Amino acid sequence: RRLYNTVMEQVHATCIAINSAGVLLRGPSGAGKSDLALRLIDLGGRLVADDRADLRLVDGSVVAAPPPAMAGLIEAHGLGIFKIGALSEAAIALVVDLINAELVERLPGREMVEILGVELPSVRIAPFEAAAVAKVRLAVCEATRNIVRADD
Repeated sequence: RRLYNTVMEQVHATCIAINSAGVLLRGPSGAGKSDLALRLIDLGGRLVADDRADLRLVDGSVVAAPPPAMAGLIEAHGLGIFKIGALSEAAIALVVDLINAELVERLPGREMVEILGVELPSVRIAPFEAAAVAKVRLAVCEATRNIVRADD
């Protein structure tokens, strides 16, 4: 039996699942959320929500789902909006804040962000860098404890 909390928050973010781990891509309009999501999907990620995500607590985890009217839809800038296969929800394992390349720290410390009272691992990535997809996948592996940093 799943314990649902009635507290819900809608955020301006895109959510992708990588190996069932939810990745919340946050950033302002035009930051590259959908673009990075499409590249992650191209390598096996699954869409959960594009541009807006409904967040709620389920059994102590933050779970993302699309607003009903946007389920399965993703924008491909310059091409239009497409309906693709999508998951109905995913538990968030990692929060990725999309920032300009010049603001990315070379060797950042571990960061956490609080969402709905839950501390989640967080990273800052420049979404249009060639290695952005690889960096997200690496950060997911670290967040899900499938890989460790050299300084551990």
